[in-house]
Amino acid sequence: MYEVELKFAVEDADAIRSRITDIGASSLEIVNQCDLYFGHPSRAFAESDEALRMRSTGDVHTVTYKGPVIDDATKMRKEIEVDLLPGEPSAEGFREILISLGFEPVRHVRKQRHRFHLSWSHREFELAIDQIDGLGTFVELETLATADARDRARDAVLELANRLALTSPEKRSYLEMLLQHDAEEPRPTGPNTG
Repeated sequence: MYEVELKFAVEDADAIRSRITDIGASSLEIVNQCDLYFGHPSRAFAESDEALRMRSTGDVHTVTYKGPVIDDATKMRKEIEVDLLPGEPSAEGFREILISLGFEPVRHVRKQRHRFHLSWSHREFELAIDQIDGLGTFVELETLATADARDRARDAVLELANRLALTSPEKRSYLEMLLQHDAEEPRPTGPNTG
């Protein structure tokens, strides 16, 4: 399966929430998620445009591999997801396996996510309003597609963004934005910085 998505920074979460529900989206749950990204021991994911993530939502843990982006208009990429057994021992065991194989934890991305479901242009969408610790508020429009339906999915995502009056998509991932923010953050100086 291919994930086809667009993401936009938003100033007013209530305004975009209203626009989303006005076109018929159903509000689902609001959840707190913690994503832990891993670096590969022998290739730089930042250069290969791949990602390996373990997402924790309460006691539910999912491992996701994301391949390189293959479309200029949207963030379209191959996605493989596997659910771990519920509970912290399963998540901790998976982390230990990766670390033992040479993978390194890169960074956590923490967010509060308000999920919505929408049927649009003969496709099923998951929409999300994300409050990202350290970054602000974003809205994501996402649908899944088989290889032969990728173009139709891309067109539907672009049409939906236009319908919601969303412009200037953010092409960077939350991880990329946070790593850039971390690099730009001033370092403490002085005699007491150790």
